[in-house]
Amino acid sequence: MNFDLRLPLGAMFAIYGLMLTLFGFATNGQEMYQTHSLGINVNLRWGIVLLVFGLVMLGLALKRKKS
Repeated sequence: MNFDLRLPLGAMFAIYGLMLTLFGFATNGQEMYQTHSLGINVNLRWGIVLLVFGLVMLGLALKRKKS
């Protein structure tokens, strides 16, 4: 069976990470970050983490397919 779970999971994490990163950039510097999260743009940081994780998973899945 040639089903690699890394491909759909990597795509899902990459898409969610991209959306969250774009939202973090769009709302950067707003007052809500000063009052709720100690001045940290949590959406931007976690969006980048999810995007990197998703891209790593996609890279590993595509690397395995080539072999």
